[in-house]
Amino acid sequence: MSPNIEEKISLVIDGKELSVPAGSTILNACSIAGIKLPSLCHLDGISSNASCGICVVEVEGAKSLVRSCVQEVMPNMRIKTSSPRVMNARRTVIELLLANHPDDCLACARNGNCELQSIAERLGVRRKAFPRTKKAPAPDKNGWGVYRDNDKCILCGRCVAVCREMQSVSAIDFMGRGIKTRVAPFMDSPLSESQCVSCGQCTLVCPTGALTERDESDEVFAVLGDPDLTVVVQTAPAIRASLGEALGMQPGSLVTGKMAAALRRLGFDRVFDTDFAADLTIMEEGSELLHRLASGGILPMLTSCSPGWISFIETFYPKLLPHVSSCKSPQQMFGAIAKSYYAEKAGIDPEKMLVVSIMPCTAKKFEAKRPEMRDALVYWKEKGRDVAPFFDVDFALTTRELAAMVKRVGLDFDSLPEEEFDDPLGRSSGAAVIFGSTGGVMEAAVRTAYELASGEPLPGLDLELVRGFEGIKTASLDIKGTKLNVAVAHTLGNARKILDEIAAGKSPYAFVEIMTCPGGCLGGGGQPIAPTWEKRTFRMNAIYQQDKAMAIRKSHENPAIQKLYSEFLGKPLGHLSHELLHTEYGKAKYK
Repeated sequence: MSPNIEEKISLVIDGKELSVPAGSTILNACSIAGIKLPSLCHLDGISSNASCGICVVEVEGAKSLVRSCVQEVMPNMRIKTSSPRVMNARRTVIELLLANHPDDCLACARNGNCELQSIAERLGVRRKAFPRTKKAPAPDKNGWGVYRDNDKCILCGRCVAVCREMQSVSAIDFMGRGIKTRVAPFMDSPLSESQCVSCGQCTLVCPTGALTERDESDEVFAVLGDPDLTVVVQTAPAIRASLGEALGMQPGSLVTGKMAAALRRLGFDRVFDTDFAADLTIMEEGSELLHRLASGGILPMLTSCSPGWISFIETFYPKLLPHVSSCKSPQQMFGAIAKSYYAEKAGIDPEKMLVVSIMPCTAKKFEAKRPEMRDALVYWKEKGRDVAPFFDVDFALTTRELAAMVKRVGLDFDSLPEEEFDDPLGRSSGAAVIFGSTGGVMEAAVRTAYELASGEPLPGLDLELVRGFEGIKTASLDIKGTKLNVAVAHTLGNARKILDEIAAGKSPYAFVEIMTCPGGCLGGGGQPIAPTWEKRTFRMNAIYQQDKAMAIRKSHENPAIQKLYSEFLGKPLGHLSHELLHTEYGKAKYK
């Protein structure tokens, strides 16, 4: 039951009288009273299954302690949140959880950012009171995106809930009974062999280190120290609005210039921007949409920027793949262009160039290792050069990994100067910046597609109808008398609704943007731990703020993109564009 803000209920919490909305849980009521109860299984909007027992309180007249996350308040209820009985119960729960938890905090990716660790410290639990009762299971490190270590799992159920309720994937669930209870994919298979799409939302909600991204920072440090290699880096649009937060700054801090400075000090030879490739994506994707409209192609056309979403449609709706744009994501377009056009232009041996991506996304890791993502290799072989096999993108790091690297080398991030990206693959438009938010790809595409189709300036650049966090947003656009219905969806649960409409032949749209994660990339699975809608809002506002401040706000007006076409690609959807910037997707076979 949702709280009724109009109807109030009076109660007493720790001797203090207050009124709270009817339908509130005791946990919510305590928050209103300024009391933060500890909890592990509860997460607003995601999970509240009362499994952990940490949030118990004492209610006058109740025979046993009450789990506050699921118990609604009642009129005149009298609650004690920190009585000796309550505190002893909470300590016992933590001691029981720690009995089967490994003692490797120093080596754990979540050290210093672990909810179990924090609650144990809060409750004064500093030793193991009970012996271990479970044999430690082997970690699942088979996939490129997400690692799973069930020895650190406390069975809170948050990951199960976010995978099932938000993403509608249900790749993991509770298995077994009693002491053999565990969270696992079907038949205890590795995540990489399940229907997991590597979106990483489970890593954001896991309170311990049971689910984490595959950390590649040590490998990147190693190549940065090799003088024979040229290591270039690209940064996704959403990173500039979240990296500061991961380094202790306020949520939504816009750190574009400081980020560029930090990457240079880490040792990258060239600091580029994925926004350049986002502009390139708009040129190709916008042209593809106009081509489909003019030639009676398959509609609606679905965006292809988000690799978790691509894995989702490959896994659950392979028959609808012809609706997906053939464009690669900006990450992969950048890699192909960097190792072909830029390597040739700069006189760099493509075999000794490495491309590192900084992404808000764990799915980008497996996207970079898709076997078909080697088109720069094909380019060089067609030119008669016998080069050793390489991928277009070598490493994809998350926001969290980059933040850890900055901390490791001791950079005082807040005091770094504002620096620019390198040319030419560092020049971009405001349209590329807003790729980081749900609705941003649609808005960027409209800014360019309208002018390409009509030959006239778009009356207004800000497409408010597709902004914000509503699950599915729709708009009807008029391009020189042609009506175009479009839609925007974020999270895979909402994507499923769009796909079901298409499968039933009831979709009214010509163009649909789909992003895997809540809020789009700014809510990606590689972003800072424990996100809230408030934090996502701050990040979104920062992205639109940068867009407004940009001198160029349309992808087709980016002079670096114009030069790329005139010097190298020729035209959008041309032969070389198809070779380097487009691909084909098929029924899922790997993760």
